Amino acid sequence: MSSVLWALAPGAFQSSNLARFSLANGFDPRDRNPLHYDRALAEKSVFGKLIVQGGVTSGILNALVAEDLPGPGTVFLEVARKFVKAVGVDEEITGRMEVKKVRPDKPICKIETSVRNGQGELCLTGTATVFTVPLQGA
Repeated sequence: MSSVLWALAPGAFQSSNLARFSLANGFDPRDRNPLHYDRALAEKSVFGKLIVQGGVTSGILNALVAEDLPGPGTVFLEVARKFVKAVGVDEEITGRMEVKKVRPDKPICKIETSVRNGQGELCLTGTATVFTVPLQGA
């Protein structure tokens, strides 16, 4: 069985809302890594630009699992992610999920995940095991 889902998050990481997004997702407010918040220093780094935290980048995958594939009531049981290219602030990203295996006895499936930037370059790759809780009245 294989299902694929793409989702576009245009302008999701504008510098004006990045700190609020990070706080809302539980990131420690003391995390003031210059690569994420100090444009002048970040531009002098190996990245050459202000970059988004990896946990924030992977947020599009959380949204896809919870809202689209498998959908409402789905939670992560296991996640493995590899960050292969930094995402810059103000870059558009695309998240992709593909269901690779579904357990016949429980609503558990294994999925492959990826995030690409606007140029189509792979930024994150990974796998996850998810469980979909049957929701009454949904």
